[in-house]
Amino acid sequence: MEVFEAIQKRRSVRAYQNRGVEDEKLQKVLEAARLAPSAKNLQNWKFVVIRDQAQRNQIAKAANEQMFIADAPMIIVPVATNPDYIMPCEIPAYIVDLAIAVNHMTLQATEEGLGTCWIGTFNQDKIKEILNIPEQYKVVTILPLGYPADEPKQKIRKGMKEIISYELFQ
Repeated sequence: MEVFEAIQKRRSVRAYQNRGVEDEKLQKVLEAARLAPSAKNLQNWKFVVIRDQAQRNQIAKAANEQMFIADAPMIIVPVATNPDYIMPCEIPAYIVDLAIAVNHMTLQATEEGLGTCWIGTFNQDKIKEILNIPEQYKVVTILPLGYPADEPKQKIRKGMKEIISYELFQ
């Protein structure tokens, strides 16, 4: 699959088959994150992989009861290990770094026939408690991973003229 095809096919999956993810496919998804660029190439991150059903249930409950998360055979939780580093452009590096790494993972998952969903609604403190994440770190998202149970809806996107301007912001 070409990269552009993976971009076109990637969807937010909210229904998963009752089928495990092969270790080889998981390793490719994790390797995609490992190879992602980061500020100063420091890779200030950890990725917690959760397969245990009880933990997946707890995580889903801590994500505003979005129980479809627990239906995925695994969850990946990206964690920023240096959330205090601010780049010279005044943006926290972890936001950019982990957005890139997670995007790499979602595209590789698509290549592998897997589905993901970027979860942004969750209780930071509860997730840290469940996964024993140090208080000073920051959970960036929850990423369920598994085989889609259905064909997600077509993405609706704005037209190019609505989002692109040349030379000056318009």
